[in-house]
Amino acid sequence: MVLFSMVSRARIIPDPPPIFPLPPDWARAAGERQGAGDAELFAGAALAAIHPIARSEHPLGQLWRQRLALSAAEAVVRWQGRTEDAATLRDHLYLTRPGDDPGPAGRLLQAWRALGRKSSLGPASLNGEWPVIFAEFLSVMIDEPAQEAINAALTASVGTRNPIEAASTTAAASLHLRPDSRPLALWLADAVLARRLNWPVPVPLFAAHLKGDDLRLAAGPRADPQRWRTACAFAYGRGATAAFDLYADLARRTAQLLAVAPQLRGKDADVVVATLISEDAQAARPVWTASDRSSRRLFERLVALGGARELTGRPTFRLYGL
Repeated sequence: MVLFSMVSRARIIPDPPPIFPLPPDWARAAGERQGAGDAELFAGAALAAIHPIARSEHPLGQLWRQRLALSAAEAVVRWQGRTEDAATLRDHLYLTRPGDDPGPAGRLLQAWRALGRKSSLGPASLNGEWPVIFAEFLSVMIDEPAQEAINAALTASVGTRNPIEAASTTAAASLHLRPDSRPLALWLADAVLARRLNWPVPVPLFAAHLKGDDLRLAAGPRADPQRWRTACAFAYGRGATAAFDLYADLARRTAQLLAVAPQLRGKDADVVVATLISEDAQAARPVWTASDRSSRRLFERLVALGGARELTGRPTFRLYGL
């Protein structure tokens, strides 16, 4: 945390985010024609590259997971044949009044954001919070097969198994037990991967990068465990590489925000800066001490300085973020 002294008050500016080494070029060049061993090699290299990001305690990690959750939810919504895109999902979350139902697509986004919370791997959450998330956000009835899928995930998350094997086996077991809920299988896979890699918080990687046709390999009459594991490895390799690139972009945007932060004069400037670094989006409204007009001016100033973006392209009901 960096302190800037001003005549009127002290300024509190967050520390810049850490920068991490790039994934190797050969991991980025992974294609679908390589064999199973190559797929897991590429995935391992990409996951190793994001390992320090996943374990970092900088607040940018929360924003990073939220953006990945948005991509995962968009992919799942698309598989369900719905039309909501990422912008619409964001609206469902940030423009719905507290306590109101954000709709089926909005609840999916809430499920993946819940996956990326620090509490989602704690002992109490495994037996208490998970069923609530599945029932409320994924519309999964917690019957005996669903509980068996959760238990299979808990079993796969411990021991010495290859993390990708553990995640792929978890997803396959879930799809076998509850073939009516693809989101459940994808959610559990990321949770298991995080526990096997000793990440303090899961990272939504799988859903946005698994091809829809690959799911037929997991369970059912066309199931092929080896091909399914290979498909999962490629998905995690693509997902981890994309996640690294997203973090690098957010770190660059954060550095720009921190560079212009001392020029801001609003009463809530420091709170806005800290929130932009840790939250996907925020509206220009008087949720702190400033007036509605002052909040709008602060965000307009940030956009003009290149420290933030307006995310909707609308003249009203605007949302701002990195």
